[in-house]
Parts: sequence; C-alpha cells; structure tokens
Amino acid sequence: MKKSTVLVFFVTYGLFSLSGFLFPYDPDWYTSLSKPEWTPAGAVIGGVWAILFALISLSVALIYQTYGFGRHNSEYLSLLSINYLLNQAFSFFQFQQHQLFASFLDALLLAVTTFALIFLSGAQKKLAGWLLVPYFLWTSFATYLSWVIYVMNR
Repeated sequence: MKKSTVLVFFVTYGLFSLSGFLFPYDPDWYTSLSKPEWTPAGAVIGGVWAILFALISLSVALIYQTYGFGRHNSEYLSLLSINYLLNQAFSFFQFQQHQLFASFLDALLLAVTTFALIFLSGAQKKLAGWLLVPYFLWTSFATYLSWVIYVMNR
C-alpha cells in the first residue's frame, strides 16, 4: 500500500471526525429532549461513528489506491463531497442550532447520498461499496430516530 493511500485514509478519517470538534454534543440540551426508550446511549452512538468513519475512510482509500482522484473520478468525488457536507451538517443542525426538523431532513439526505455512494463506489471496487453498507444502515436508523425525536418534541 502506498504512503499516499494511507494518508488519504487518515485525512478522510480526520475530516469526517471534524464535526465532533466543530459542533460538539450538547448534553444538557440533548438530555432534556423526549426520546424513545430504544435510543442508543451517547457512548454507543460515538463508538458506532468511530467505526463507521474507519469504514468510510477505508472505502475512500481503496478507491484512491485503485483509480486515484482526478477528472475521471469527478462524479465519485462530487457525491463523496456532498455526503461529507451532509454528515457535518447533521451535528451543526442538531447540536449547534437545535433544529430537530433540519436534523431529520439532513439525515434523510445523508442516507440517500450514502445509498448512491455504495453503488458508485461498488462499480469501481466492490469492497469499497460493501464497506459503506453499515454507514447506510446507521444513517437510515438515524433518520428514523431523528424523525421520532422531532415528533416527540414538537
């Protein structure tokens, strides 16, 4: 594996982790919300995201190692960028703005773009697509949870 591929992995992981630093979890506000009893604990949510960021980063590194990043891969890079921005925006809407409906809409768009990213990545490298399936499952769950929390707190 090339050094540049390892660098892509760590840069991607760092970028996806950035929202936790820019828009930190607001425990007082989040604890005050009505939530369904099946809501995962904060530590579970954080642990799942750490694993997902590693899987996303590995998927991106595999695409980079196989095809590089350039004009020939602009569709992939555009979709990945949109997905990344939506991922960051969720924490902004949820913890910075306390906008539950915007969080729900963002989670929905995140799940949709993740689904598309699975197929676009998989067309280039099957394993890269499969690595994103847990991300899609989690964002789908997060979309449903966000909707339920929004409804419970209207």
